[in-house]
Amino acid sequence: MHSVLILFDSRGGLTEQLAQAVGEGVRGVVGAELSLRRLDDATPEELKGVDAVIVGSPNWSGITGKLKTWFDQSGDLWETGDLAGKVGAAFAGGWSPSGGLEATLLQILHLLLAHGLVVVGLPWSERMRVSGSYYGATAVGQVTEDDRAQARDLGRRVAELAGRLAE
Repeated sequence: MHSVLILFDSRGGLTEQLAQAVGEGVRGVVGAELSLRRLDDATPEELKGVDAVIVGSPNWSGITGKLKTWFDQSGDLWETGDLAGKVGAAFAGGWSPSGGLEATLLQILHLLLAHGLVVVGLPWSERMRVSGSYYGATAVGQVTEDDRAQARDLGRRVAELAGRLAE
């Protein structure tokens, strides 16, 4: 078994809906154990006990202040390198296609890379013409079926890589 934590902050529901779809992708991988946690219900210490983490944030021209503060509290894990080699990925929801969704994803990925995680993105597909980003799963305004499919793909990819690395 390998464990995947989906950690998310959600204000208007978009990010939570994406988190559910990412979780569906994780659940579809044999041997993957899923934990779906709201930011308010999780501690940075929990990151030590998982093989992968997929982080989601609403787009507030970047990540939320709450998510930044949460990661600021993970400095001890950064110093010890306890998260190095684990798998990480990102997803984000917002209200405008040009409002900074990719900046939000990149901020999350920056935090994961700083901790030494191996980052998973999404490869090009025809679906990406209307949904998602190389950097992670996204939704704009509402969560469409294309958004859910991208999110499921991201969850599956992370869970599969975490399983291979755990072997």
